Amino acid sequence: MTDFESGTFEDLLKIMKRLRAPGGCPWDAEQTLDSLRRYILEESHELVEAIAEGTPADVCEECGDLLLQVVFISEIAGEMGLFGIGDVTRAICKKLVSRHPHVFSNVVVNDSSEVSRNWEKIKSGERKRREADSSAMAGIPRGLPALLRAFRMQERAAKCGFDWKAGDTSPVRAKVIEELDEFRAEVESQDAAAMKEELGDMFFALVNLARHLGIDPESALQGANGKFAERFREVERQAAEMNVEMDELGLDELDVMWLKAKEKLKLRGGSVNV
Repeated sequence: MTDFESGTFEDLLKIMKRLRAPGGCPWDAEQTLDSLRRYILEESHELVEAIAEGTPADVCEECGDLLLQVVFISEIAGEMGLFGIGDVTRAICKKLVSRHPHVFSNVVVNDSSEVSRNWEKIKSGERKRREADSSAMAGIPRGLPALLRAFRMQERAAKCGFDWKAGDTSPVRAKVIEELDEFRAEVESQDAAAMKEELGDMFFALVNLARHLGIDPESALQGANGKFAERFREVERQAAEMNVEMDELGLDELDVMWLKAKEKLKLRGGSVNV
C-alpha cells in the first residue's frame, strides 16, 4: 500500500521526487536530459500508434507515459536550477492565452484558417522580440519524420501566401510530373548525387499534392506500409504451404502469389495495421 493511491498530478510529482532522491531508484537517479531523449521519442510514437489502433484505455495509458517524460525532464531541470514543472505550466498557459486573442481578447476571426494564420504571426512576433530566428521556417524540428517536416514547411509557406490557389490542384499535379521527368533524366545519366536530389524534390512535390488534396502523407504512407506487410505475409504463407522458400521461386511465380494475396485480402477486407 502506498501514499499515492489518489493518483493526482501532485502525487505524480511526489513520486518523481522520491524516485530521484537518495534511497530511491538507481536507474531513475542516473537519467539526464540527454538520456531521456530516446524515451520521449518512443513514448510519443506509442501514443500516436495507440490513437490510430488502440482502445481508449491504451490511449489513456500512453498519455500517462508521455506525461511522465515531461515531469521527469522538469524534475531534472529543477535539480540543475534551470526550471521546474511550475515554470512549464506557467509558460504554456501564457502562450495559449497570447496565441488565442480571439478567445481571451477582442480579436475577431471568421474561421479556423484565420486562427492558424494569426497563430503564426504571433509566433513570429514572439521570436522577433526574443531576437530569435523570425523566419516562418523557424521552429520546425529537424528531427521530425521527413514527410511530416515537408508538410509543416509547406503549411507555413502557404500561410505567408507562398502557395498555389486552393481548390485547383492542376499546377500541383503538373509539378509532380515535372519532378518525375527530371528524376528520370538523372536516372538515365546515372549521376548518384543528382538522382538523390531529384528524388527528394519528387517526394516534396508529392507531399505538396497530398496537402492540397487534404491527405495526411504520413498516414497515407503508413497505410501503404501496412498493406504491403500484410500482403507479403500472405505470400509467405502460400510459400510455406508449398513447402518452398520464397527465394527458390522465380519472380513470375511470386507475382502470381502476390496477386492471389491481393485478391484474398480484398475479399476478406483485410486490415492494414501490420
